[in-house]
Amino acid sequence: MPTELLFRSDPYQQSAEAVVTGHTAEGGILLDRTVFYPTGGGQPGDSGWLDWPGGRLMIATAVKVEGGFVALVPAEPLPLPPVGAQVQQRLDWTRRHRHMRMHTALHLLSVVVPLPVTGGQIGAERGRLDFDMPDPPSDLAPLNAALTAMIDRDLPVSDEWITDEALLANPGLVKTMSVRPPMGQGRVRLVRIGTEASQIDLQPCGGTHVARTGEVGGVEITKIENKGRQNRRIIVTLRD
Repeated sequence: MPTELLFRSDPYQQSAEAVVTGHTAEGGILLDRTVFYPTGGGQPGDSGWLDWPGGRLMIATAVKVEGGFVALVPAEPLPLPPVGAQVQQRLDWTRRHRHMRMHTALHLLSVVVPLPVTGGQIGAERGRLDFDMPDPPSDLAPLNAALTAMIDRDLPVSDEWITDEALLANPGLVKTMSVRPPMGQGRVRLVRIGTEASQIDLQPCGGTHVARTGEVGGVEITKIENKGRQNRRIIVTLRD
């Protein structure tokens, strides 16, 4: 069976028991269920710890493995827990939560700058979105004011699932030009900011987010970089 993704139903779950179901050829650890988000969609894989009777490993990251599995990647080449072992997994919650704040902030940025997105990356300190933007603004103050206003509205952040067919029938939901939402499973996850009756954003996303925009906290657009004839990179920094 594929790995059960506990972060999908509760991104705030910081620890969980699990059973080791296998090891990858590269030394990754496969579990039957995990709270670790695997690298994808511009969001880094989670780090943390794995404990079992007689052993402990620091986990550097998590990655997707073919077949719907998630592999935890040890930070050091130490003995792995054996297949069948019961383990306790625990996130580096401070790092994960900062990823969640930044991910939601970047969704808000895509509302503030309503242009096609050509790329993006999430970090614990800084994040960025690249836009198809021929003429970048010279003054960051209005953009920062608009972003802060959305955060301060403390809007709810929720998700729902639609079919692949429904997404194909609504191509405007997809903001990214370079990366298409993963399809082929029969359904796609959407992340909504605001209520269904008065939403400000709705787009496909597999990442983890905070529950309300107010939880994003202090952020600032610090720079716009020229990355090509029409490609502009907007850098966002967490301030606390």
